[in-house]
Amino acid sequence: MLELKGKIEELRDRFEDIRKVIDLDRLREELRGLDETMSSQGFWDDQERAKKVIQRRKWLEETINSVEELEKALKDVEELSEITPEEDTDTWAMLEEEMENLERKLSSLELKTYLSGEMDSKNAYLTIQAGAGGTEACDWADMLLRMYRRWAERKGYDVEVVDITPDDVAGIKSVTLLIKGPYAYGYLKGEQGVHRLVRISPFDSNARRHTSFAAVSVMPQIDEDINVDIKDEDLKVETFRASGAGGQYVNKTDTAVRITHIPTGIVVSCQQERSQFQNRRKALELLKAKLYQLEQQKLMEKKKQYEGEKTDIGWGHQIRSYVFHPYRLIKDLRTGYETGNVDAVMDGDIDEFIENYLKWQAGNQNN
Repeated sequence: MLELKGKIEELRDRFEDIRKVIDLDRLREELRGLDETMSSQGFWDDQERAKKVIQRRKWLEETINSVEELEKALKDVEELSEITPEEDTDTWAMLEEEMENLERKLSSLELKTYLSGEMDSKNAYLTIQAGAGGTEACDWADMLLRMYRRWAERKGYDVEVVDITPDDVAGIKSVTLLIKGPYAYGYLKGEQGVHRLVRISPFDSNARRHTSFAAVSVMPQIDEDINVDIKDEDLKVETFRASGAGGQYVNKTDTAVRITHIPTGIVVSCQQERSQFQNRRKALELLKAKLYQLEQQKLMEKKKQYEGEKTDIGWGHQIRSYVFHPYRLIKDLRTGYETGNVDAVMDGDIDEFIENYLKWQAGNQNN
C-alpha cells in the first residue's frame, strides 16, 4: 500500500509539472480565437491557410482534452487507492490496469512539454542526401524517404515533395520534403545527421556486406511574420525542365526553378509544381528556411566557443546505425536507445527514437 501511495504521489507530481508548462487557459483562449477565425467570412478562400488553422485547432483540442482526461484519471486512481486488496480484489486489479494507462498517457503528454523551442510548432523541411557509394547509397536514401513518409502518415501529417533527384539505376540522390502538421519540426529536428546502414547489398552479385551513408537535414518552415532579409540582387534564378516519366507526361516547358543565394552559396530548387511561379515561390520559401537555419547555427557555434566546447557537426557526425547483417539492430548513438525490430522502424515506427532524443536533449539543457 505504501509503495502504491508513493507511486501515485509521483504521478501527481509529474502531472503538476506538466500543468505548469501547458497553460490550459492560454490554450483555451487560442482555441476560441481559432473558432472565431474559422467562422469568419472568406476563411475558406485561402485553402493553405485554412488547412494550417484546422491542424492547429485539432492539436489544441487534443492537448486540452488529454490534460483534462489525465486529471480525471488521476483523481479516479487516488480514490481507488483507498480500497485495500482484501476489501475488493476486482477493484485492485482494475487499479493496477489504470496505473499502467495513466503512466502511458503521462509519458505521452510529457513529450509535448519538451517541444517548447521557438520553431518547434512549425512545419518541417526534411532533406535526404545520399552519401558516397553510388547505387547502394541512393537505395539507402530511398529507404529513408519511405520511412519518413510512413511516419508522417501515422501522425496524420501531409507530405509534399518539393524537389527530388532520382538515381540512374535505383533509389534517389536527394529529396526535399515539406512535412505539414503541428510540431512537425519539433518532432523531426533530432533526425538531423548522418544515418549509417550495414547490410548484404542486393546490388552485389557476390552478396558481400556493404556500409552506406545518407545525410538528413531538417529545417522549420518559416512563416511570413519571421523576417529573413533576402535581397533580389543576391539571387541568381535559373529555370529548367522538370524531370518526368517521359512520353505524354514529359514537361515541355521550363517550369522548374533553381535559386542560388550568392553571398552564402546556398542552392535550392523546386520542380514539383505545375507553374514556374509556384516553383519559384516554394524555392524562395525553402531558401528562407535554410538562411534561418544558417543564422541559428552561427549563434550555436558562437555559444560553444564561449563555453569552450568542441563538437563535430560535419558530414561525419553519425547519429544512428541501422544494422541488417550479421545481426539486426538499430541504435541511436546519442541516446543509446536501440531496438531489434528493424522492420517496424523502416515502416515508420520511429516514435521511440524521437521521444528518447527529446528527453535526452531536455536533460542536456538542464545540466
